[in-house]
Order: sequence, then structure tokens, then C-alpha cells
Amino acid sequence: MEYRRMGKSGLQLSALSFGSWVTFASQVQDNTSEKLMQVAYDNGINFFDNAEAYASGKSEKVMGDILKKMNWDRSSYVVSSKVFWGGNLPNQKGLMRKHVVEAANAALQRLNVDYLDLFYCHRPDEFTPISETVWTMHNLIQQGKILYWGTSEWSAQQITEAHVVAERYNLIGPSVEQPQYNLLERTKLEKEYLPLFKNFGMGTTIWSPLASGVLTGKYLNGIPKGSRMEIESLAWIKDKVWNAENQVKVAALNTLANDLDVSLANLSIAWCLKNPNVSSVILGASKVEQLEENLKSIELLPKLTSEVMAKIEAIMGNKPHLTSY
Repeated sequence: MEYRRMGKSGLQLSALSFGSWVTFASQVQDNTSEKLMQVAYDNGINFFDNAEAYASGKSEKVMGDILKKMNWDRSSYVVSSKVFWGGNLPNQKGLMRKHVVEAANAALQRLNVDYLDLFYCHRPDEFTPISETVWTMHNLIQQGKILYWGTSEWSAQQITEAHVVAERYNLIGPSVEQPQYNLLERTKLEKEYLPLFKNFGMGTTIWSPLASGVLTGKYLNGIPKGSRMEIESLAWIKDKVWNAENQVKVAALNTLANDLDVSLANLSIAWCLKNPNVSSVILGASKVEQLEENLKSIELLPKLTSEVMAKIEAIMGNKPHLTSY
């Protein structure tokens, strides 16, 4: 396993990490979740990602029970939670001080830990001043309940505003952003966030490197039974991601992967790892063999020569046009 510093912070994250979105307490049984975490840990993964919204908190409970059972040295792993969607009542959603504090306390209980290594604002909150959220996160760090805080799917402008507030009042600002990043979704990380890396040294823990399974190639011959596209809440994938244009691109990428004698999934994950602004790529898996296969992605980096990268760009045709900063 390779380890990378989270931006300019001193925290080291495994280049490949493991997350529980749509799987724990939902798509897989608890005993499978335990096996997945054990395989991940045994292969050097030290970052486990979660959120209060995943299975309405049940995902964190499953992960917490596993962490308690495994009894791994607390210094050997990093665990995260995210706050935004905690419930349907007025103060159970958003980034106001009340919900952020209550969400942090609830996550600590569910995950069976004394502190969260990372605590993300799962989405921006248009109704809460960013200053209120920054102050709350700073106070949680001062109280020892969280070590670092970050954002997920915030705009560069919103993250910049958080840093401006932090600098104005001598507070601790966000250290990491968690955006979606893959061969089909790349503009935010490769263009919009560039000033954040330069000005604030932000790290990134990216999600959906396989575009919800589209970049595995498993949909090229139809939608397999039990796949994500069959889950009612994820039906948007079929319309938004698996469109005619992307089907052509994925087919061409699959041909390239075959020529390189690698799987399309591993090629797609390795491509994400190639970006120096990616601190960690979060893997999701519902089967042990799937996780074991995806872990091989890091071995592919030497194969991603400038020539291969050029072939990928020719197929995708979606590299963001950069302006100078």
C-alpha cells in the first residue's frame, strides 16, 4: 500500500481507502461487512469512510461494532463521519451548530470511538452562515471530538469563504474536500479546485472512482441482477451516467484495458490515483473478491505511461480546459 499526506496536513492516508456507502446495513450482510473491513485493513488500508446519512446511521453502527470487535490499535486507522442529513425534523438537517454538535456526538457513539479523525460537511448549507459552521468545527477540534474537518461537494468559492472566516478569527479551517472524481466526472477536481490546492493545500478523498459501477464495464452487456442500477434510490445512475455517449466511451476504454491486460475497473481506479491532488481513492465493495481485485489497482500505476494516458484522453475527450490562476 502507498500512503499519502492529506494535502499539506501531516495526516497520512492509504492511497486506497474503504467506504460503506450503499453497502453496509443495506446491500450486504453484517458478516460480509466484517470480512470486507478485515481484508481492507490486512492489505494496508487505514482510512474507513462513513456518514450519518448512510442507511440512516445504521452503516456507522455496523462499522462501529466491527471496530470494537477487531480491537485494532486506534492509532492504526482513520475513521470519518459526515454531517448534513440526520433526519426529517427542522434541526436534524443542515450545518447549524445544534445539528453539527449532535451529529458528532451520535457518530462517536455509533462508531465506538472517542474521537473522529475526519468530520465532513456532507453538503453546503445555504441556510446556515459558513462562519457558524467553521466556529462549530473549530470548537469540536478544541474539545478533542474531531481531529480534522472537511467538506464534501462544496464549491471552490464556499471552501474559500470557510478559509477566509478561519483566517479572520484565527480558527482551524477545512483540511480536505471529498468530491466525486472519475473518468466521467472530473471538472471540479481538475479545474475548479486548483486554486484550493495552491492557496490552502487542501487534500482530497475522492468517491465513486468507478462512477457507481459504470466504469467496471459490467453494464456493457445489460444490467446485471442485484447491481446498483436495480436499486430504486439509485435509478438516476441509469439516466444520468449510463447514457449513449458514455456507453461508447466505456466500450472503448474496455478495449484499451484488454490491450493492457488489466481490468477496466483497475484501470479506472489507477487513473484516479495518477492525479497528484488525490490523497485517497475511496473504494466500495459488496463482495470480498471484488475488493481484493480493486486493491490491485495501485500496482497498475507504472503501466499508466504518458502514451497510455494520451490514449485515455483521446477516448474520453472531456479533459477540462484550464485557465491560468
